[in-house]
Amino acid sequence: MLAGHLKLYRFLNKNRVRYLVIGGVACGIYGSPRVTVDVDIAIEPTIENTMRLHRALVKAGFGTAYLTTPEKILANEISIFDDYIKLDIITKPKGLDFKKAWSRKSVRDIKGVRVKFISLDDLIGSKVASHRRIDIEDIKILRKIKKRLK
Repeated sequence: MLAGHLKLYRFLNKNRVRYLVIGGVACGIYGSPRVTVDVDIAIEPTIENTMRLHRALVKAGFGTAYLTTPEKILANEISIFDDYIKLDIITKPKGLDFKKAWSRKSVRDIKGVRVKFISLDDLIGSKVASHRRIDIEDIKILRKIKKRLK
């Protein structure tokens, strides 16, 4: 599974997509034991960035990317691509101002690939704003992790 993730991140980087890994994968990066079946990625919601994203997905082998357009991705809050990995592209994440979050991102090197993650503070804030039952435990764990890091 990691190979599929890294392939995706390589193509996003190569095509200069402004993205942030959020959700369960980001929780795991910060030390949460959360298990997830998909990758959630927030993107800068501009047509230029969405065009770069669409091109990256096609080049990365996401066959389902052929079923949509950059305009459709941008018009929807969430676009789901289910190929060699399940990928959720989020253009309007709750509680997240992409421009501000981008300036606070955490860039991690994973097996030679630079991956852009939402900051711990922004991850907690977005989970609080989402008001989803599944996020309650994540919030508790992430706050404990943040406290330990101080």
